[in-house]
Amino acid sequence: MLEVPFAKLDPEVETPRRATRGDAGLDLAARHPTTIAPGGGRALVPTGLAVAIPEGFAGLIMPRSGLALRHGVTVLNAPGLIDSGYRGELSVLLCNTDPVSTFEVRRGDRIAQLVVQRVELATLVPVDDLGASERGFQGWGHSGVSTT
Repeated sequence: MLEVPFAKLDPEVETPRRATRGDAGLDLAARHPTTIAPGGGRALVPTGLAVAIPEGFAGLIMPRSGLALRHGVTVLNAPGLIDSGYRGELSVLLCNTDPVSTFEVRRGDRIAQLVVQRVELATLVPVDDLGASERGFQGWGHSGVSTT
């Protein structure tokens, strides 16, 4: 199991943990109460936590399915990316998609999940020809599957 160093920036914030054995995500909780307006309101919610993701890995901030299902609240830039060199406080950009109801985040509410995943570090190499492929230049909707 990969060990990821972390620091609590607020001693009273709960240490992230998996809800059940085998879960991929560690639950992240809100450091401060926040109100998110309906109809696309947004809020950057701090977690009181900083991590040191090892090089060759990335942290992904993912939505919680229960918040999305029951309240229409999700992570706006999902997945949020935490690079290995970042050492600041983790914050979660939440969006309230409910058209009518305001959403109240309370201190300590589980608002997102952190998934740490190995990533391949790539370098782009300029070439004159990318070579042929079956798909070629066909873009959106190329397979005939409706996107609506």
